[in-house]
Amino acid sequence: MLRELHTELGIPDDYGIDRPVFYEAIDLVEVGPNLLGRMQKLTPLAALRWQSMVAAATEDRITLLIVSGYRSIEYQGALIRKKINAGQVIEEILRVNTAPGYSEHHSGQAIDIATPGSRPLTEDFESTDAFRWLEAEAGRFDFSMTYSRDNAWGIAYEPWHWSLQG
Repeated sequence: MLRELHTELGIPDDYGIDRPVFYEAIDLVEVGPNLLGRMQKLTPLAALRWQSMVAAATEDRITLLIVSGYRSIEYQGALIRKKINAGQVIEEILRVNTAPGYSEHHSGQAIDIATPGSRPLTEDFESTDAFRWLEAEAGRFDFSMTYSRDNAWGIAYEPWHWSLQG
């Protein structure tokens, strides 16, 4: 299925030789709606750590909001297909979105985070108190930012994307 989807989307045959594959999580729990009201899910451990991190941030007067949690391979494909249909070329898309099968979101242990007063999913997030709090405190909850500047996978800098480690 993955090979067929990659062929349909025009993903290069050598894509992924330098990055891990992520399988779809099976055991997921609801962690609340995102900014658009769509229920988000994470693995039970990631959910527990996320909820603990949100509570600790709240105690420090920081608001952490979930934009995106678990994503299926099919949903990841639909995101890319939508961009192709809008006229973007696959090489450009793969600089900001991983191909289906390679997204940490499939694991149910990755979260895109926002905070009030900052446009979601933009580099503006790095100038927020929420980002500074995450840099200092997220490690206590076993979360780290995956896509730092000049990361090994060549993905655009994503200060909003954090994942459970270990």
